[in-house]
Amino acid sequence: MTHKVALLGFGVVGQGLAEILETKAETLYANVGFEAKVVAISDLMKGSLYHPDGLDLSLALRIVGETGSLQGYPDTPGLIKGWDSFQTIRESNADTIVEMTFTDIKTGQPAIDHCKAAFESKKNIVMSNKGPVSLAFRELETVAKQNGVRWCYEGTVMSGTPSIRMPLVSLVGNDISEIRGILNGTTNYILTRMEEGLTYEDALAEAQSLGYAEADPRNDVEGFDAQYKVTILANTIMNAHIQRDEIAREGISKLTPQDIQWAKENKKRWKLIARVVKEGEHVMAKVGPEAIPLTDPLAGVLGAQNAITYYCDLAGPITLIGAGAGRTETGFSILIDLINISRGQL
Repeated sequence: MTHKVALLGFGVVGQGLAEILETKAETLYANVGFEAKVVAISDLMKGSLYHPDGLDLSLALRIVGETGSLQGYPDTPGLIKGWDSFQTIRESNADTIVEMTFTDIKTGQPAIDHCKAAFESKKNIVMSNKGPVSLAFRELETVAKQNGVRWCYEGTVMSGTPSIRMPLVSLVGNDISEIRGILNGTTNYILTRMEEGLTYEDALAEAQSLGYAEADPRNDVEGFDAQYKVTILANTIMNAHIQRDEIAREGISKLTPQDIQWAKENKKRWKLIARVVKEGEHVMAKVGPEAIPLTDPLAGVLGAQNAITYYCDLAGPITLIGAGAGRTETGFSILIDLINISRGQL
């Protein structure tokens, strides 16, 4: 059965997903029996398209690449242009809405309202937006269950590296008592370069020049991004009822060359560590710089990579290392969620 999909947002991630669906279509059908048809694309800046029989993704990608807009997509019988995101959610024949819009991380909007509209329309949601999952997890989970639909968000933590699905599926049966992770590639890159001799300011400037850090880097370097992600891990894996603002947060901007040298002399390495610890029914989470021993698996994770360690009572500590961002990687995380929804799996 063909899975009908609507894309909200057609930026870097949306186009990355479209490329995967286009280039991998035959392989996915042959290997896992998955067939997807994108019936709608809605982007606030680029415009919107809807056709109940599906859109030509290669054509949409080419037109956006050439003009930056979907307006040049040729008119055909049955094609509708100009729907906003909520019309796309409510009036399209999509089974699943893929939410990739630009979202205010402080409010989670408009993605939170997109989720509610989709659930109330009996449609699944797949998303890579951290805001709704970190701010409104219990509310949205409840509304999705009430309407008998799925809500998947693998890409919100470590992009295409399965930091959520692995503990929920592959490690099921374990009591996970602690999670420790490097969940922000920008800060990890900066700390790696500081250990190689750069000042914080020079390492940050280099990270910005490479596109790892934004012009305003506070979301990364002050630990907010990792705080959002550890909130998601605490609530989804530890079954906590924790709010983002309840999590202690400290960034890396105060680390000095003297701190870096002290760590070297003591066979340690600074990392921005996001941590969740469960003791009985109590769950505690925090984010902050830690000087960890070089023997720690997380200490060997350099550059912009991410990593996470799960402390399991049966399997022991298991460390997962991979990319934490990227066009193709995040597109892959959405693909995995779509495949598992179509299979009826977690």
